[in-house]
Amino acid sequence: MLDVDFVRAQFPAFSEPSLQGQAFFENAGGSHACGPVIDRLTRFYRERKVQPYGPYAASQAGGAEMDEARTRLAALLGVDSDELSFGPSTTQNTYVLARAFRQFMSEGEAIVVTNQDHEANSGPWRRLAQEGIEIREWKIDPETGSLDPEDLEKLLDEKVRLVCFPHCSNVVGEINPVVEITARAHAAGAFVCVDGVSYAPHGFPNVGEMGPDIYLFSTYKTYGPHQGIMVMRRALAETLPNQGHYFNGKALTKRFTPAGPDHAQIAACAGMVDYVEALAAHHDVSPHEVHDLMRAHEVRLLQPLLDAVAGRNAVRLLGPSRAEGRAPTVALALNRPGEEVAARLAAHGIMAGGGDFYAVRPLHALGVDPDHGVLRLSFVHYTTEAEVAQLIEALDAVL
Repeated sequence: MLDVDFVRAQFPAFSEPSLQGQAFFENAGGSHACGPVIDRLTRFYRERKVQPYGPYAASQAGGAEMDEARTRLAALLGVDSDELSFGPSTTQNTYVLARAFRQFMSEGEAIVVTNQDHEANSGPWRRLAQEGIEIREWKIDPETGSLDPEDLEKLLDEKVRLVCFPHCSNVVGEINPVVEITARAHAAGAFVCVDGVSYAPHGFPNVGEMGPDIYLFSTYKTYGPHQGIMVMRRALAETLPNQGHYFNGKALTKRFTPAGPDHAQIAACAGMVDYVEALAAHHDVSPHEVHDLMRAHEVRLLQPLLDAVAGRNAVRLLGPSRAEGRAPTVALALNRPGEEVAARLAAHGIMAGGGDFYAVRPLHALGVDPDHGVLRLSFVHYTTEAEVAQLIEALDAVL
């Protein structure tokens, strides 16, 4: 079992006096930063805040840390180091990808998107309809919020060049079968882009084993600084048109990141791997097995929360009621605005969120008014049983 005391000792937020007595349940909006990330970021700004890759010591040290972050993160994700790029955010990375695909595709060819996605992996692709690209929508079940792979099959033909879907939704929470969906899309001759923003905080996935051509997530939700990670497998990266400076076109890590990199934040991302490796060493497992430790802990804590909300009157739980098939991101449609209920929970020491969470399309599809919004309760592996009990007690009082 996961040693939660050891885990929490790696996060300075849990020893911060101003946060004592408060339980953090808005992790889907951004996690606490782990100590190694904070230490590396501080060190970079103190000692290495110069242009990297120069001939002098501070510059060489800064460049080496940036390279270290890319190399070690790529290894954790099961891909080659030059198949991983950093960008300012996942949304920005997706916009750049959309421009590349527009130049690659011919008018009349198609992209499949879902109405389960956060807008970051939906909006940029949908806008290509204005430029002659056909957009086909893979629709969720309006009752359950689920995506049925059989429905995808009906959308696939020789015109489809790309299939975009989330590893899991940031309001439905259900974990989609990435390997199966990727195989179906590849069999039809399409590339695959997976939005992993809402899944990666619950365990870094082995992207190499899963097989998608693109995998995106945000490091500020995986215990790091505010950067977007984009994995793009070599075959696709060498096929799509260069979006960076023309003289950088031969470097895979620069082809799809035209904005100047944030040197310090990229270097600090190595701290996320420091943290995973510390967990691995403490629990005597491999770094890849830390994923399973995190998920097992989350599943054990999630089921009591799901049981507590599922039977309530005037509460609609979005997504599955069983913990094994979902991430611990729990959205509740209530008879009061989600933001209002989140404010009332704050008085009970619960930090949660209310609103649409940029998931306007899935909320519409589920019959929920985005302006009314939902209450979202989200946690990760550093959450404790006591905090979940505190949350359930607070819900009893507020609801």
